[in-house]
Amino acid sequence: MDSQTNLIEPLLEKVETYAKTSFELLRLKALAKTAHVTSTLFSRSLFILLVSFFAFTINIAVALWLGDVLGKNYYGFLIVAGFYALASIILLIVHPSIKTRVNNTIIRQLFD
Repeated sequence: MDSQTNLIEPLLEKVETYAKTSFELLRLKALAKTAHVTSTLFSRSLFILLVSFFAFTINIAVALWLGDVLGKNYYGFLIVAGFYALASIILLIVHPSIKTRVNNTIIRQLFD
């Protein structure tokens, strides 16, 4: 009986070591994926912020220029606002396909 105990103890130690190593590997893989997704989101958010500042400035310039061409400043701002209203309606229509594409991209990054 004592010999069976001696055979089982090393096996149990190896199983315990294997379980700890597997858990550590899983934890490190999850950490790597989280870091990748977080860094991607941060860099893209920064890019979007900078493009937004650029677009905001260009919009004001275009609105002022159109207002100067049409004779009244508020005409230019109304035209720019109308453009954004039209763009919002188009975005509302294509929203489901954009949402699906973004979901697929996030899932692909997590499981790649």
